This record gives sequence, structure tokens and C-alpha cells, in this order.
Amino acid sequence: MTPEALEVSAERLRAHRMPETLAFETTESLPSLDAPVGQERAIAALKLGLEMQMGGFHVFVTGPAGTGRSFTVRKYLEMLTSGQPVPVDWGYLYSFQTPDHPVAVSLPAGRGQELARDLDALITTCRVEIPKAFDSETYRQRHRTIHERYDREGEQVLEESRHRAQEKGFLVQFTPAGFAIAPQRQGQPLTQEEYEALSQAERDKMDTQAAEVHAQVEETLRHIRSLQKQANDELEALNKDVAAFAVGHLITALRERYRELPRIQQHLDAIREDLQKQFALFLPQDSSDDLPEAFLEMRKKEIFNRYRANVIVDNSQAAHPPVLFEANPTYYNLLGKIDFRGEFGTMVTDFMLIKPGALERANGGFLVLDALDVLQSPYAWQALIRALRTREARIENLAEQYSLVPTTTLQPEPIPLTLKVVLIGEPVLYHTLFALDEDFRELFRIKADFDDEVVRTPENLTGFACFLATLCRERGLRHFHRDGVARFLEHSSRLREHQGKLSARLEDLSGLAIEASAWAEQESSPYIQASHVERAIEQQEYRANLLEQKLQEQILEGTLLVDDRGEAIGQVNGLSVYDLGDYAFARPSRVTAQTSLGAGGVVNIEREADLSGPIHNKGVLILEGYLAYKFAQDKPLALSASLAFEQSYSMVEGDSASSAELYALLSSLSRAPIRQGIAVTGSVNQHGEIQPVGGVTLKIEGFFRVCQSRGLTGDQGVLIPATNLPHLVLKEEVIQAVAANQFHIWAIRTVDEGIELLTGLDAGERGSDGRFPAESINGRVDATLCRYADCLREFGGGERSLNSQNGRQGRKPRPTPAPHTATWCYYGRKTLK
Repeated sequence: MTPEALEVSAERLRAHRMPETLAFETTESLPSLDAPVGQERAIAALKLGLEMQMGGFHVFVTGPAGTGRSFTVRKYLEMLTSGQPVPVDWGYLYSFQTPDHPVAVSLPAGRGQELARDLDALITTCRVEIPKAFDSETYRQRHRTIHERYDREGEQVLEESRHRAQEKGFLVQFTPAGFAIAPQRQGQPLTQEEYEALSQAERDKMDTQAAEVHAQVEETLRHIRSLQKQANDELEALNKDVAAFAVGHLITALRERYRELPRIQQHLDAIREDLQKQFALFLPQDSSDDLPEAFLEMRKKEIFNRYRANVIVDNSQAAHPPVLFEANPTYYNLLGKIDFRGEFGTMVTDFMLIKPGALERANGGFLVLDALDVLQSPYAWQALIRALRTREARIENLAEQYSLVPTTTLQPEPIPLTLKVVLIGEPVLYHTLFALDEDFRELFRIKADFDDEVVRTPENLTGFACFLATLCRERGLRHFHRDGVARFLEHSSRLREHQGKLSARLEDLSGLAIEASAWAEQESSPYIQASHVERAIEQQEYRANLLEQKLQEQILEGTLLVDDRGEAIGQVNGLSVYDLGDYAFARPSRVTAQTSLGAGGVVNIEREADLSGPIHNKGVLILEGYLAYKFAQDKPLALSASLAFEQSYSMVEGDSASSAELYALLSSLSRAPIRQGIAVTGSVNQHGEIQPVGGVTLKIEGFFRVCQSRGLTGDQGVLIPATNLPHLVLKEEVIQAVAANQFHIWAIRTVDEGIELLTGLDAGERGSDGRFPAESINGRVDATLCRYADCLREFGGGERSLNSQNGRQGRKPRPTPAPHTATWCYYGRKTLK
């Protein structure tokens, strides 16, 4: 096939702009965009997952960063939750039965803060009403009456006891420490001398009566203690009645206000009962108490806190179910925590220090998390999965779970979860979790997969224009003229390296649009024109292409050896892509081959130096397969060859240079010089078919810049796989050079087509006799390999000679080896004996 037939015309080198096909003048007239363009598959999955109410259908949004994943999730959740009922409030109350286990309660939206205010007001009122009730004249009169009555009864009992003792001849004296009994005579206690002067009979009688009096007095004291207990019980009942009277109407009013919430009514009853027991805390403290006043106030505060409500989720201001994007999903930010405060050198806590996490705050709505952030935070992933599996949020500190020494702290009641979780992450992360975590497979059954490219259809072109219109409105940018939109769309295709595709990485495109608007503003242009987009692209490249310029300088000054003129045997210009992350470019690299007689096969020098990746190694091994398929059907492949990327000092990876390496081998074997003004890219299979490669646009431009800097001759160009034609989105300067026949691009499908272009000689096909034309490339290669085989046979000598496998004319058939004769077999790079 002639070179002209393989040459690519300038019209096929990029996606056509055609601004006249856009049905608008500027983006001002276009509507705003609610969802990314061309992501119907992801949006359908997202819609299904978010609208399903069943458990286990949480959503994992995957796809490359910058494709509008978070934007789409936010927009759709805003639309989905609009007009939906607001979820309930959640709070914690003190448990009077089990103080270490605060009670979780739910209330209608807005009632949580209302309850908290009502309970705070209740305590404030109690601190006024209870002291007032106990300071009333009625209370003092009733209190005094009880005391006086029991005092009278006690005095009467004591008097009766003294009288009975006197009748038996004894005096009884009651003291705070007990009582004393002494015998008497005429109303006076007997002295020791008088007692000893009594007869033995009188002393025995007196001792017997003393025992009776002692028993009588003991009974009297028991009666007195019983009267005191009755007095205390009556006073306690009085205090409870007074406290209940002081706060009863307040509790009754609250019960009526929360009559539809039985759990709140039960808690109010518990508060009433506890207030009746703790009324003394509301009374003025005795100044004679030895306890510090600060300690007493702290103690009061702790007691008063038990009557309050800790509202951890307040939806009073919400208009729809919550949509929460948690940017820092640590364990505590997800689950919540129990705080502590320092008091008198110790750390204390109570239920008012329970803090909510994202799971509690998003309950009843949607929680959006970055999957990688969750996995990188210690214990956060396990906590999230456990909460979703059990469908409850349990607030507990990590120290309680992993401490070697058990500690006593709060154990709040778990809160039931009814939320939907959306994880956002890269595809590799999704597949890793799916393979390794069974709970993940059960919980995240919906995958919304965003693509980084969309098909270049009229609908999607209009959609991208609407995206630009939306961006201009949201960021306050100048709107695009339609020729600016056309240039923008062409650059989007260039980012995807495909004429029929558009890049869906909206983040990168947004940055370009912002820069283009800045250039339009600088030139006082009302709209963003194609020239502004072009300048923004050039400036982005200029800021990132320092390394490319330095390599270009080294090529021009001859430090890096690259020929773009003349011919050379066994040497061809390959094309390598350098990806720096924010910028990628290509440059030519000299690929050389040396061949000789031997049995070593094709040696990859990069591999021997540990500078070759596995894909590149595979490509070199394929070359041996091609040579065996093409030329070793009638003889052994008696070849030793070496391949190298000259002046390469870093890792070489990929198979896009395998065709260049094969051309260098064929040139070396055929001794046919290769035109150095032509660079080559493309991988090759064992049948000699040229296969597509990546970065073809960058590779063409990389070689073009070298040729342009040295001067275009009209004979220079690049060989590319024909299957890469849809991937050409070249710069305007390259297209113009091709249109002017100053630079050429040839699209080939086979090695034979490529070698003909490179050498100017026919590749040659086998004739009916099985031979290639003698002066063709393949004929020369075949002749060289035959000579190698013959030489190897001759050097082997006698019965160790190598014979042709198909009995070529002029060759003697190989005799059957005698016993113990060594036979050589050549296969690949190995030599077996």
C-alpha cells in the first residue's frame, strides 16, 4: 500500500468545533443544570438506592474524582428531601432507677428544646417556690404543732417513768447520753456510806427493785424513740406534702402539655417523686456546715442537672430531613462521645455531657461520607458498619472498649437508626471492600458508578453548555459565547483523547472556565470567546511544562540524541509519555537493535538492568513470537538480538514501543536503513497486527515539537495504529502543518505496512514456493536468519548440524542422529541441550 493511501488527512485529526451547530448565541439563554451530563446510569442507581426504605440498601457512589459525584448526590438529596416531613428530636434524660444508664427519648420536631426549656424553668421555679413554701407560717405552725405534741407526749411518758421509780425508792435522771438510776431516801440520793450501812437484806431488796426500775426505764426509752420516729415520719410526710404542694401544680401542667408522650409523663412523675426527697437542697444551707461552699454549690448543680433534658438532636429549625456531609468522619464525630469535666482534681461526667455524632444528627435523613476518610480514621469503619448492621447508634467512649482496667462511666441507651448512608470513593476501593468485607456486601448493595467520559452527542453537547451556564451563574463568571463553548468542548474531547467523547471531570473543566473568564475580564470582553479559552489552556500548560521544555532543550543541544533527518540501520524513534500528575507530555526516544548469530533470542537490555516493567517485558517476548511465526517455520531461530531505549535512566513500562522495537530488529536483520524523520508508536501482536495505544495525541505532538524546533522538512511524521484514529485531538499548529504537507501522520494496521513506510522497500509476501521476494524486507530478514542457522550448523559440526525443517532446495536433509548425539533446540531465549 502506498504511503499516500495510509496518510491521515487534516480533517480527521480532531473533533470538529462547528460553533454554528450550537443553537444559542451565549450561555445566558441556557437553563441551569441539575445533574451532570451523561451520567444516566449512575443517577438511576443513586435514585433507586436513596428512595428504597429497606435496610441493606445503602449507596456507594464510585467513579473518578471530579466527575460530579458529590454535586450529584447533594442536588438529588435536596430534591428528594424537599417537602418531606422533618424527623423527630432526640435527647437524653436522667434515669432515677439506674443513674448510669441515661434514657433516650424521641419527641416531635421542635419539642425537644421545648422540653429542655420547660424542665429548666421547672427547676428555676422550684428554687423559688420550695423555700417559700417551707418558710410559710402555715408550715411553721404545722411543724411546731407536731414537735409540741410529741414533746408533750414524751415528757408525760418520762414523768410517769420517774413517778413509778420514786414509788420504788429510786431517782431517775435522763441525759442525752442515756439515763442514771440512784436509790433515794426522803427525796435525796443515798450516799455510798449510807448504802453500805444498810443490812444485806435491804441491799438485796434494793438491787432487785433497781433491776425492775432499769427495765421500766428501758421500756420508757423505747417508747420515747418510737414517739421520735413517729414525729420524724409525720414531719417527713409534712415536708413531702409541702414540697408536693409547691411543685405539684407545675408537674401537673407539664403532664398536660406532654400528654401525648407517655414516656415524658413517666419521667415527670419520677421528677415529682425525687423533688419530694431532695427538697432540702432547695432550702438555705446551714452556715455552720463545715463543707466548703463551692463544694455545696457543685453538689447542688449535679443534683439539679438530673431534672434537665440533654437535647442532642434538635430539628426545630429544619424544613426537611437532614442531609449531612461529614468532612471529618472520626470515631467520635460519627458515633458521638461522653465528655468529662474537671472538679476538685477529678474528672466527672453526667448525662448532660453526652454529645451527638453524625449518625445521630443525620438520623431520619441522609449521611454522606468519603469512604477513604472513614477507613483511614481508627475504629471509625468498624463503628459505622456495626451501627448500620444493628440499626442503632450506641454512644460510648473508646477507652471503655479497649482499656485494660474496667472503668465506671455512663452507658447511654442506644438510639434506633433510620437513616441512609452514602459513601463516596474510588472504584478500586469499592471492589476491595466488596471482596474483603462481608458486611459491606450486605449493607451497600447499590453502586452508583460515575464515568469519567460521556459520548459526544448533540444532547450531551447541549448539556455541557448548560453546565457552563450554571457554573457562570454560581461563580459569578462571564458567560460563554458559542465559539468559546465550541473551543471548550474540543478541549474536553482532548482531555479524553477521543473525538467521540467528552471528559466528565467537571472539576478540571470548571478550573479552565474560571481562568477563561478571568482573561475575558482582563480584555473587557462581555463574553468568553474561543481566544480566551485558548489562552487559558496555553497558560495552564505553561505553568506545568517546565520539565518538557528542559528535555526539549537537551534534544536541541544534542545532549539527548534524537535524529529527525537521514537514515540509520537498526534505529528508530520511539515515543514515550511522561505523566507528571497535573501535566502529561511525550518526547521521542531512540530505540536501537543489534542482531547476530547465536541462540540467545531477543534480549531486553532494560529488563536485564531491572528498568523494565512487566508489560514492556511482555511486549519484547511477543517480538520473539512474531519472528518465530514469520520466519522460523522452516528453520531454527538462530538469533541473538539486543534491544535498548538509548539514554533511558528510569523505568520503562508499557508495550506501545513494541512495534518500534520490531522495526529496529527487522532493519538490523535486513540491513535496510530506516528514515529517522518518522517516529513510531503502537503495540504489535504475534501475527504482526498493530494494536492501539494510549497517549497517541501527546506522542504525535511531542515529535512534532522536536521537528518544528529544528525545521520541518515535509518528510517528517508519525506512524500510528489505524485503530487510534478516533483518539486524535491534535493542536491547531499540528493540523495546519499536516494540511500544508509539512508534517505527516500515517495510520497502519500491520507491521508490513509500517516497515514499507520506514524503509521505502516492499515488505514482501511469501510466494507459492514459500519464499519471500529476495529484495523485500522480509526476504532479506529470512535470508539473514537462514545464514545464521547455517553458520550455527557449521559451527556445531557433523551430526550436530542443524537442518531445515521443510527440506529447502539446496539443503541436504539432516541425517538421523546416532545414539548419544547431542541435539540443539532453540526456543525463545532458552537453549536446551
